[in-house]
Amino acid sequence: MLYGKYKFFCVFKDEAFLPYYKGSTFRGVFGRALKNVVCALKLRECSNCLLRYKCIYSLVFETPFLEEKNKDSRLSSPPHPFVIEPPLDNGTHFKDDDRFDFQLLLFGKANEYLPYFIYAFERMSNTGIGKRVNGKRACFLLEYIDTKGQKIYSHQDQTLQKGDFYQNLPLTQSTNKTVDFSKLKITIETPLRLKFTNRLAAELPFHVLVRAMLRRVSSLFNYYGDGEPEIDYRGMVKRAEGVHILNSNLHWFDWRRYSSRQDTSMLMGGMIGSIIYEGKIGDYLPLLDLCSQFHLGKQTSFGLGKINAEILE
Repeated sequence: MLYGKYKFFCVFKDEAFLPYYKGSTFRGVFGRALKNVVCALKLRECSNCLLRYKCIYSLVFETPFLEEKNKDSRLSSPPHPFVIEPPLDNGTHFKDDDRFDFQLLLFGKANEYLPYFIYAFERMSNTGIGKRVNGKRACFLLEYIDTKGQKIYSHQDQTLQKGDFYQNLPLTQSTNKTVDFSKLKITIETPLRLKFTNRLAAELPFHVLVRAMLRRVSSLFNYYGDGEPEIDYRGMVKRAEGVHILNSNLHWFDWRRYSSRQDTSMLMGGMIGSIIYEGKIGDYLPLLDLCSQFHLGKQTSFGLGKINAEILE
Protein backbone atom coordinates (compact mmCIF):
# COMPACT_ATOMS: atom_id res chain seq x y z
CA MET A 1 0.00 0.00 0.00
CA LEU A 2 1.25 3.46 -0.86
CA TYR A 3 2.08 5.55 2.21
CA GLY A 4 3.25 9.16 2.42
CA LYS A 5 4.35 11.14 5.46
CA TYR A 6 4.59 14.90 5.03
CA LYS A 7 5.72 17.35 7.72
CA PHE A 8 4.40 20.91 7.58
CA PHE A 9 6.55 23.58 9.25
CA CYS A 10 4.53 26.61 10.29
CA VAL A 11 4.74 29.79 12.37
CA PHE A 12 1.88 31.88 13.78
CA LYS A 13 1.40 35.41 12.50
CA ASP A 14 -1.15 36.23 15.22
CA GLU A 15 -1.84 35.39 18.84
CA ALA A 16 -3.58 32.01 18.87
CA PHE A 17 -5.78 30.06 21.29
CA LEU A 18 -6.09 26.36 20.53
CA PRO A 19 -7.62 23.47 22.49
CA TYR A 20 -5.56 21.08 24.61
CA TYR A 21 -5.85 18.40 21.91
CA LYS A 22 -5.60 20.05 18.50
CA GLY A 23 -6.37 17.24 16.07
CA SER A 24 -10.08 17.88 15.55
CA THR A 25 -9.45 21.63 15.09
CA PHE A 26 -6.91 20.98 12.35
CA ARG A 27 -9.13 18.41 10.66
CA GLY A 28 -12.21 20.64 10.73
CA VAL A 29 -10.53 23.73 9.29
CA PHE A 30 -8.66 21.63 6.72
CA GLY A 31 -11.90 19.99 5.61
CA ARG A 32 -13.64 23.32 5.05
CA ALA A 33 -10.62 24.71 3.18
CA LEU A 34 -10.39 21.65 0.92
CA LYS A 35 -14.09 21.77 0.11
CA ASN A 36 -13.82 25.44 -0.84
CA VAL A 37 -10.91 24.58 -3.10
CA VAL A 38 -12.30 21.57 -5.00
CA CYS A 39 -16.11 21.54 -4.65
CA ALA A 40 -17.70 22.14 -8.06
CA LEU A 41 -21.36 22.00 -6.97
CA LYS A 42 -21.73 24.36 -4.02
CA LEU A 43 -24.36 23.90 -1.29
CA ARG A 44 -24.85 20.22 -2.11
CA GLU A 45 -24.62 17.31 0.33
CA CYS A 46 -21.91 14.88 -0.72
CA SER A 47 -24.23 11.87 -0.31
CA ASN A 48 -26.54 13.25 -3.03
CA CYS A 49 -23.89 14.76 -5.27
CA LEU A 50 -23.48 13.57 -8.83
CA LEU A 51 -19.70 13.95 -8.51
CA ARG A 52 -19.22 12.15 -5.19
CA TYR A 53 -17.16 9.31 -6.72
CA LYS A 54 -14.88 11.74 -8.58
CA CYS A 55 -14.60 14.66 -6.13
CA ILE A 56 -11.39 14.80 -4.07
CA TYR A 57 -13.19 16.26 -1.04
CA SER A 58 -15.81 13.50 -1.06
CA LEU A 59 -13.23 10.74 -1.45
CA VAL A 60 -11.14 12.15 1.41
CA PHE A 61 -13.72 13.37 3.95
CA GLU A 62 -16.98 11.65 3.01
CA THR A 63 -15.24 8.51 1.77
CA PRO A 64 -17.92 6.50 -0.07
CA PHE A 65 -17.95 2.77 -0.69
CA LEU A 66 -16.69 2.08 -4.17
CA GLU A 67 -18.43 -0.85 -5.86
CA GLU A 68 -15.24 -2.77 -6.57
CA LYS A 69 -14.09 -2.32 -2.96
CA ASN A 70 -17.38 -3.21 -1.27
CA LYS A 71 -16.61 -6.91 -0.99
CA ASP A 72 -15.44 -6.94 2.61
CA SER A 73 -18.55 -7.23 4.79
CA ARG A 74 -16.49 -6.43 7.90
CA LEU A 75 -16.20 -2.80 6.76
CA SER A 76 -19.10 -0.81 8.23
CA SER A 77 -17.60 2.28 6.61
CA PRO A 78 -14.47 2.90 4.56
CA PRO A 79 -11.43 4.28 6.39
CA HIS A 80 -10.40 7.83 5.54
CA PRO A 81 -7.23 7.96 3.40
CA PHE A 82 -5.47 10.45 5.68
CA VAL A 83 -4.35 11.17 9.23
CA ILE A 84 -3.45 14.59 10.61
CA GLU A 85 -0.86 14.38 13.38
CA PRO A 86 -1.18 17.68 15.27
CA PRO A 87 1.42 19.17 17.63
CA LEU A 88 1.51 17.02 20.77
CA ASP A 89 2.39 19.83 23.17
CA ASN A 90 -0.22 20.70 25.80
CA GLY A 91 -0.07 24.44 25.17
CA THR A 92 -3.25 26.34 24.38
CA HIS A 93 -1.89 29.90 24.11
CA PHE A 94 0.52 30.82 21.33
CA LYS A 95 2.09 34.17 20.53
CA ASP A 96 2.81 35.52 17.10
CA ASP A 97 6.10 34.07 15.78
CA ASP A 98 5.58 30.89 17.85
CA ARG A 99 6.27 27.78 15.83
CA PHE A 100 3.94 24.84 15.38
CA ASP A 101 4.44 21.86 13.10
CA PHE A 102 2.18 18.98 12.15
CA GLN A 103 2.26 15.92 9.90
CA LEU A 104 -0.08 14.68 7.20
CA LEU A 105 -0.21 10.93 6.49
CA LEU A 106 -1.73 9.81 3.18
CA PHE A 107 -2.73 6.31 2.06
CA GLY A 108 -3.05 4.93 -1.44
CA LYS A 109 -3.92 7.24 -4.32
CA ALA A 110 -4.58 10.10 -1.90
CA ASN A 111 -0.85 10.79 -2.29
CA GLU A 112 -1.61 11.94 -5.83
CA TYR A 113 -3.81 14.70 -4.39
CA LEU A 114 -0.96 16.25 -2.37
CA PRO A 115 -0.96 19.52 -4.41
CA TYR A 116 -4.64 20.06 -3.57
CA PHE A 117 -3.97 19.42 0.12
CA ILE A 118 -1.09 21.89 0.12
CA TYR A 119 -3.23 24.54 -1.54
CA ALA A 120 -5.99 23.90 1.01
CA PHE A 121 -3.52 24.34 3.88
CA GLU A 122 -2.32 27.59 2.29
CA ARG A 123 -5.95 28.76 2.23
CA MET A 124 -6.34 27.55 5.80
CA SER A 125 -3.31 29.61 6.86
CA ASN A 126 -5.06 32.78 5.68
CA THR A 127 -8.51 32.04 7.15
CA GLY A 128 -6.95 31.14 10.49
CA ILE A 129 -7.47 28.53 13.17
CA GLY A 130 -8.43 28.43 16.83
CA LYS A 131 -10.58 30.72 18.95
CA ARG A 132 -11.61 34.08 17.53
CA VAL A 133 -9.83 37.08 19.04
CA ASN A 134 -11.43 40.42 18.18
CA GLY A 135 -13.51 38.60 15.57
CA LYS A 136 -10.51 37.02 13.87
CA ARG A 137 -8.86 33.60 14.05
CA ALA A 138 -5.08 33.27 14.17
CA CYS A 139 -3.39 33.19 10.78
CA PHE A 140 -0.11 31.41 10.21
CA LEU A 141 2.61 31.00 7.62
CA LEU A 142 3.23 27.61 6.02
CA GLU A 143 7.00 27.94 5.62
CA TYR A 144 7.83 24.63 3.98
CA ILE A 145 7.02 20.93 3.73
CA ASP A 146 9.47 18.11 4.28
CA THR A 147 9.30 14.38 3.61
CA LYS A 148 12.04 11.84 4.27
CA GLY A 149 14.47 14.68 4.97
CA GLN A 150 13.78 16.40 1.65
CA LYS A 151 12.20 19.84 1.33
CA ILE A 152 9.53 19.46 -1.36
CA TYR A 153 7.62 22.75 -1.05
CA SER A 154 8.17 26.22 0.35
CA HIS A 155 5.90 29.23 0.69
CA GLN A 156 8.59 31.38 -0.86
CA ASP A 157 8.48 29.78 -4.32
CA GLN A 158 5.11 27.95 -3.94
CA THR A 159 6.35 25.16 -6.18
CA LEU A 160 6.03 21.45 -5.41
CA GLN A 161 9.14 19.48 -6.35
CA LYS A 162 8.66 16.71 -8.89
CA GLY A 163 8.85 13.10 -7.79
CA ASP A 164 7.10 10.32 -5.90
CA PHE A 165 7.47 11.14 -2.23
CA TYR A 166 5.64 8.11 -0.90
CA GLN A 167 6.69 4.51 -0.32
CA ASN A 168 5.07 1.13 -0.74
CA LEU A 169 4.51 -0.54 2.63
CA PRO A 170 3.86 -4.30 2.39
CA LEU A 171 2.49 -6.53 5.12
CA THR A 172 5.23 -9.09 5.65
CA GLN A 173 5.56 -12.19 7.77
CA SER A 174 7.74 -11.94 10.86
CA THR A 175 11.19 -13.50 10.51
CA ASN A 176 12.62 -12.27 13.81
CA LYS A 177 12.47 -15.36 16.00
CA THR A 178 14.78 -13.80 18.61
CA VAL A 179 11.82 -11.92 20.05
CA ASP A 180 9.37 -14.81 19.79
CA PHE A 181 8.97 -14.74 23.57
CA SER A 182 9.67 -11.37 25.09
CA LYS A 183 8.34 -8.24 26.73
CA LEU A 184 6.63 -5.60 24.65
CA LYS A 185 5.93 -2.02 25.73
CA ILE A 186 3.16 -0.11 23.99
CA THR A 187 3.02 3.64 24.57
CA ILE A 188 -0.21 5.35 23.55
CA GLU A 189 0.71 8.92 22.64
CA THR A 190 -2.74 10.22 21.63
CA PRO A 191 -6.11 8.99 22.97
CA LEU A 192 -6.95 5.50 21.72
CA ARG A 193 -10.67 4.79 21.35
CA LEU A 194 -11.41 1.07 21.07
CA LYS A 195 -14.67 -0.74 21.59
CA PHE A 196 -14.72 -4.31 22.86
CA THR A 197 -17.90 -6.03 24.08
CA ASN A 198 -19.66 -2.85 22.92
CA ARG A 199 -18.02 -0.51 25.44
CA LEU A 200 -15.16 1.94 25.65
CA ALA A 201 -12.75 1.37 28.53
CA ALA A 202 -9.15 1.97 29.64
CA GLU A 203 -8.35 -1.72 29.40
CA LEU A 204 -6.22 -3.28 26.68
CA PRO A 205 -5.75 -7.06 26.78
CA PHE A 206 -3.30 -8.05 24.05
CA HIS A 207 -5.95 -9.86 22.02
CA VAL A 208 -8.04 -6.66 21.94
CA LEU A 209 -5.01 -4.73 20.65
CA VAL A 210 -4.44 -7.44 18.01
CA ARG A 211 -8.09 -7.32 16.90
CA ALA A 212 -7.79 -3.54 16.45
CA MET A 213 -4.56 -3.87 14.48
CA LEU A 214 -6.05 -6.53 12.22
CA ARG A 215 -9.11 -4.34 11.53
CA ARG A 216 -6.98 -1.30 10.75
CA VAL A 217 -4.50 -3.04 8.47
CA SER A 218 -7.18 -5.12 6.75
CA SER A 219 -9.42 -2.12 5.99
CA LEU A 220 -6.58 0.09 4.72
CA PHE A 221 -5.04 -2.59 2.51
CA ASN A 222 -8.44 -3.67 1.23
CA TYR A 223 -9.49 -0.16 0.31
CA TYR A 224 -6.23 1.59 -0.61
CA GLY A 225 -3.84 -1.26 -1.34
CA ASP A 226 -3.89 -4.44 -3.37
CA GLY A 227 -6.84 -5.98 -1.56
CA GLU A 228 -7.49 -8.09 1.51
CA PRO A 229 -4.18 -9.30 2.96
CA GLU A 230 -3.78 -13.03 3.57
CA ILE A 231 -3.78 -13.22 7.36
CA ASP A 232 -4.73 -16.00 9.74
CA TYR A 233 -7.15 -13.72 11.63
CA ARG A 234 -8.66 -16.30 13.97
CA GLY A 235 -5.32 -17.92 14.68
CA MET A 236 -3.61 -14.63 15.49
CA VAL A 237 -6.40 -13.55 17.83
CA LYS A 238 -6.44 -16.97 19.52
CA ARG A 239 -2.68 -16.98 20.05
CA ALA A 240 -2.81 -13.39 21.34
CA GLU A 241 -4.93 -14.57 24.26
CA GLY A 242 -1.79 -16.29 25.57
CA VAL A 243 0.09 -12.98 25.89
CA HIS A 244 -0.54 -11.46 29.31
CA ILE A 245 -0.24 -7.99 30.82
CA LEU A 246 2.85 -7.54 32.97
CA ASN A 247 2.22 -3.92 33.94
CA SER A 248 -0.31 -1.25 32.94
CA ASN A 249 -0.22 2.51 33.39
CA LEU A 250 -3.15 3.22 31.11
CA HIS A 251 -5.79 5.74 32.09
CA TRP A 252 -8.77 7.38 30.47
CA PHE A 253 -8.43 10.90 29.08
CA ASP A 254 -11.52 12.97 28.24
CA TRP A 255 -11.54 16.02 26.01
CA ARG A 256 -14.15 18.03 24.14
CA ARG A 257 -14.41 18.88 20.48
CA TYR A 258 -16.86 21.13 18.73
CA SER A 259 -18.74 19.63 15.78
CA SER A 260 -19.73 22.34 13.31
CA ARG A 261 -21.90 19.83 11.45
CA GLN A 262 -23.93 19.01 14.57
CA ASP A 263 -23.43 22.47 16.09
CA THR A 264 -22.63 21.03 19.49
CA SER A 265 -19.75 20.27 21.83
CA MET A 266 -18.97 16.56 22.01
CA LEU A 267 -17.20 14.74 24.84
CA MET A 268 -14.48 12.50 23.49
CA GLY A 269 -12.14 10.22 25.34
CA GLY A 270 -9.61 7.48 25.00
CA MET A 271 -6.77 5.55 26.60
CA ILE A 272 -3.36 7.11 27.02
CA GLY A 273 -0.27 5.91 28.89
CA SER A 274 1.75 2.72 28.54
CA ILE A 275 1.32 -1.00 28.98
CA ILE A 276 3.80 -3.90 29.05
CA TYR A 277 2.97 -7.37 27.71
CA GLU A 278 4.86 -10.62 28.06
CA GLY A 279 4.54 -13.64 25.83
CA LYS A 280 5.03 -14.85 22.26
CA ILE A 281 4.90 -11.62 20.28
CA GLY A 282 7.15 -12.41 17.29
CA ASP A 283 4.26 -13.02 14.87
CA TYR A 284 2.78 -9.60 15.64
CA LEU A 285 5.83 -7.44 14.87
CA PRO A 286 4.82 -6.62 11.27
CA LEU A 287 1.37 -5.51 12.47
CA LEU A 288 2.90 -3.43 15.25
CA ASP A 289 5.29 -1.79 12.81
CA LEU A 290 2.49 -0.80 10.42
CA CYS A 291 0.06 0.35 13.09
CA SER A 292 2.74 2.49 14.73
CA GLN A 293 2.59 4.43 11.45
CA PHE A 294 -1.11 4.12 10.61
CA HIS A 295 -2.70 4.88 14.05
CA LEU A 296 -5.47 2.72 15.57
CA GLY A 297 -9.08 2.82 16.66
CA LYS A 298 -11.73 5.45 16.09
CA GLN A 299 -11.23 9.01 14.76
CA THR A 300 -7.74 8.30 13.44
CA SER A 301 -8.09 11.19 10.97
CA PHE A 302 -7.94 13.51 14.02
CA GLY A 303 -4.59 11.96 14.91
CA LEU A 304 -6.06 9.73 17.63
CA GLY A 305 -4.66 6.29 18.34
CA LYS A 306 -0.96 7.02 17.81
CA ILE A 307 1.06 4.19 19.35
CA ASN A 308 4.74 3.37 19.77
CA ALA A 309 5.98 -0.22 20.19
CA GLU A 310 9.24 -1.14 21.95
CA ILE A 311 10.77 -4.57 22.56
CA LEU A 312 12.17 -4.67 26.09
CA GLU A 313 13.88 -8.07 25.97
